[in-house]
Parts: sequence; C-alpha cells; structure tokens
Amino acid sequence: MSGKLLNVAVAGATGAVGNEMIRGLESRNFPVKSLKLLASSRSVGRTLSFRGQDIAVEELTADSFTGVDIALFSAGGGPSLAFAPHAAAAGCVVVDNSSAWRMDPDVPLVVPEANPEAVAGYVGKGIIANPNCSTIQMLVALAPIHRTYGLKRIVVSTYQAVSGTGKKAIDELSVQTQAVLDRADPVCGVYPHRIAFNCLPHIDVFLENGYTKEEMKMVNETRKILGDATIGITATTVRVPVFYGHSEAVNVETRMPFDMKDVRNLLRAAPGVRVVDDPAGNVYPMAIDATGQDDTLVGRIRRDESMENAMNLWIVADNIRKGAATNTIQIAEILAEKYL
Repeated sequence: MSGKLLNVAVAGATGAVGNEMIRGLESRNFPVKSLKLLASSRSVGRTLSFRGQDIAVEELTADSFTGVDIALFSAGGGPSLAFAPHAAAAGCVVVDNSSAWRMDPDVPLVVPEANPEAVAGYVGKGIIANPNCSTIQMLVALAPIHRTYGLKRIVVSTYQAVSGTGKKAIDELSVQTQAVLDRADPVCGVYPHRIAFNCLPHIDVFLENGYTKEEMKMVNETRKILGDATIGITATTVRVPVFYGHSEAVNVETRMPFDMKDVRNLLRAAPGVRVVDDPAGNVYPMAIDATGQDDTLVGRIRRDESMENAMNLWIVADNIRKGAATNTIQIAEILAEKYL
C-alpha cells in the first residue's frame, strides 16, 4: 500500500458493522491520518476507541465530509441515499455497505477477490457499493471457478445468521431461546415467526415473482459483479437460529469440463478462500469456525453426479466481517493503493 495517509470517516460508526469497520481499519493497518466517526444524533456524545485514543461520535450531516478522503458507510439505505452524494460532492469517495447503490449502472459493485478492476469506476459518482453479504462469500469461492471454467448456472440455498438483521434480532434469538427452554411463550418482534429452534425461508420482503428481495439481490448482484448476464441463477434464502456466520449450499454448472482435483487446487490457491474439507475426519466449514475470521471457508467439494460439468460446494463466512466490514475496507485499500 502507498505511504499516503488518508482522512477517513465511518458513517454508522456505532452499529455492529461500523464497530467492526473501526476494528478492521486498526487491525489491517489502514493508512489513517485522521478518523471521523459519524452516526445519528442519538449517538452524539459517545466515544469509541481507535489506536488507543477515544474519538467522539459526531452527527452525520450533509456537511460532515469536508476534507475527508474516504468514507465507509454502514448507516442504512436511507442515510446512504441522503448523504453519500454530499460526501462525493465534497471530494470524498464513498464505499457504501447498504443496498442503495448496488444496481446503479454508474456505481461499481465490488468483491476484491472477484472484480478488483471495477474499483476504477468510482469516478462516475464517487461511490462504490459493497454487495450483499451472501453474494460476497459466494463469489469469493466462485470467481476463480468462473475465470477458469465459466459459470453456466448457480443454484444456491443460504442459511443466514440473525446478526444479518441487526442487534435486535440477536437479542430476540437470545430471549426466545431462553423462553423455549423455560417452557414459556416466546415473543416475536423482529421476525414474523419464532426464530429460536426454527428456520424461516423468508429474508426481506416477498416480490411479485414469489422470490424475496434478498434472493433477487443474489441473482442481480452476481451477474453485475461477474459481468455476465447470461448466468442462470436461482436462490432460496433462509434465516436460521445462528448468531453469526452465514452458510450456503451451492450447486454450479460450468461451461467447460473440469477435474475435481484441479478444482480443489484452484480453490486452495484462491485469495480469501480457506479449504476446509476432510469429510472422513468430520472436517467441514461451520459457522462457529468462520466467526471472527475474514476468510471464506469452502468444503464438501464434490462432483454433482446427476449432471455433466456440475459440482457442489458448502461455503461459510462471517457475515459481519467478510460479508460487510472487511470487504468494505478491502475496497478502500484498493482505492488507497491505486487511485488516491
């Protein structure tokens, strides 16, 4: 990375992903000259630690970005739509973690392991979009397969942790779990049904085509990131009673034939991937192993014997880290190294 120090802002600093962004900037030794922490007016007065110093949280406003080089946004879609253009107008490059800008044709959508060259497109609006957490981990694993063999079709089922919904969902799972164990009636607030000891095939709102918005995010974002609208993709997204870590069962059909040994070697060499695959020893990726890690874990790697040129993968990652904060910082690292 270049030796230039940058003025950085984190919008949504007091949330789970914002907190992780601050920790990531420190642990990855990002070249921070100054750090501005922004949140809603409710959080003004709080302090958060960065490199041993307490930094006061300021209110996120249209005037927050004067002199800021890079802003990492995790404040939600509404605030992103409201404030990211102001940041860009002030000469700041925004890396946004919400869904607000992902499908904008003038905004690059980036997974650094899949399409790092797309970062250059930030000049269009001064904004770069961070993909959906489930899309990110899937494409970390599938990008090298696509580059080598070409992806023809993807069938993915996700098993997503409640932390993807936020702190209230984490608390609800905790409270409901205790209620069930105590033989009491659990109260549902965040989700329409009980999540404790249950699975909900329902993430985000249902659309007219019968899919949820989350499922269509995976379809549309994958095609944009890989630059191939011809890839057939279908998704089913499920919320499961896990606190952290999303898991995915992925079946892919490739355009070219492959050897499974070569696929394994390809994945072992792929950046951001850690192959965890020894079924005989009961070794395979699990959410509890991915939690707190930046790698995407891939296992249960096997040929699909029901059709030609197809394989199955089990892909697991920490949705707060690689699925959100870390991917955002990796994009900022490319910006710092090559463009700013």
